[in-house]
Amino acid sequence: MINVKPLSSKRQGVYISTYGCQMNENDTERMLSLLEMVNYEPVNSPDQASLIIINSCSVREKPVHKVHSEVGRYKELKKNNPDLLIGVGGCVAQQEKTRLLTDIPLLDFVFGTDAIDELPDIVEKLKSSHQKIAKVRFEHQKPYQIQTLVRNPGVSTFVNITKGCDNFCTFCVVPFTRGRERSRALAELVKDVQSLVQRGVKEVTLLGQNVNSYKSACGANFAQLLKTLSRETDIQRIRFTTSHPKDFNEELVQVMFEESEKVMEYIHLPVQSGNSKVLERMNRGYSREEYIQKVKMIFKYLPQAVLSTDIIVGFPGETEEQFQETLSLLDEVPYESLYAFKYSPRPFTKAARFSDQLPEDVKSERLQRLFDKHKSIAQQLSQKYVGKIVQVLVEKTSEGRGIGRSTQNKVVHFPLKGEQELVGKMVDVQVSEAFPQTLRGHLL
Repeated sequence: MINVKPLSSKRQGVYISTYGCQMNENDTERMLSLLEMVNYEPVNSPDQASLIIINSCSVREKPVHKVHSEVGRYKELKKNNPDLLIGVGGCVAQQEKTRLLTDIPLLDFVFGTDAIDELPDIVEKLKSSHQKIAKVRFEHQKPYQIQTLVRNPGVSTFVNITKGCDNFCTFCVVPFTRGRERSRALAELVKDVQSLVQRGVKEVTLLGQNVNSYKSACGANFAQLLKTLSRETDIQRIRFTTSHPKDFNEELVQVMFEESEKVMEYIHLPVQSGNSKVLERMNRGYSREEYIQKVKMIFKYLPQAVLSTDIIVGFPGETEEQFQETLSLLDEVPYESLYAFKYSPRPFTKAARFSDQLPEDVKSERLQRLFDKHKSIAQQLSQKYVGKIVQVLVEKTSEGRGIGRSTQNKVVHFPLKGEQELVGKMVDVQVSEAFPQTLRGHLL
């Protein structure tokens, strides 16, 4: 249980800008929940805030430059209000540590990914001491025990089940910015999810850098966690992201089949490359052939499964022939969604030291070809939904329309009938128009 003492009776404004993945989005919600306990409330713009936090991401290009640039935009605000506190959290803070305080004089504090729960104390110390603060040490020895803190969880929310990563893919900075892998206790997660259900949550998305490598101290693995949450809580839907192909085993797929009423059939399975040699240099732990076998296993048990993936183009040393193998993978695996990026070197990573880096124009051209190929495939795959009935969990209504997600993780829009209150309810929608990410239809 987190205990915090309010700083004062007067509420102050906090503005947090968030970059990166769903883990970062979830971390921002946790920061806001903690700060709300000490009389801060979120505001919509920096000029309304007495506390500004940049929740940074190291995964994409020029992350440190982006932090410098954003802090620079607050120079006038700081000049007009010397009491304004500006801090950087997230992966760039963990990566750069005290160097950020030296390089960006406007900054008052930096805090790493293991120091989020210390945020109220950091703010209190800043106000009393007026000294710059850096909290960037990993706490590897502590068990991973947290409450899911969500101010207004709504219909669907995220639940962290693991943090950190032990895989050390040669392109990825996560082990250096999120630390070594740790999992929450099974019993704690059951209690957490049931508590969210009591607050009206209908769906949870289980989060982790490699969510299916989950291992509770009691010995339960990810498949057993899914089964337990399905059978011992009243949650209606369970999703998860991101899974690692090397840990996607038959036991997990069997549990997804057995608990298919609650565990959704959408699977995000990052492949990163379609060439085995490139995958080996990436240290991914599987070959192209092994990945395809995993996909066949998934469809054997879950013929209605919906797949998405991540792909990196232009990895050091990637030849045109190797890239062609990535393109050809799209013909073998029916990805309905694809998230693709140009390779960019990240600090501390092995691939950043590879001598055979590719020119930017080559990477850009390959990325465009990949998008072009997938666009036509995704549009064709989407047409199978036309005329079908999909089950939708309604998340909001707006201007006479209901909006929610299907079991396949498609955003579904449909006209409302009269004054129905449908938020939080499951409804059947017959699809009339289908696009790769969205469906349109009418209520049955």
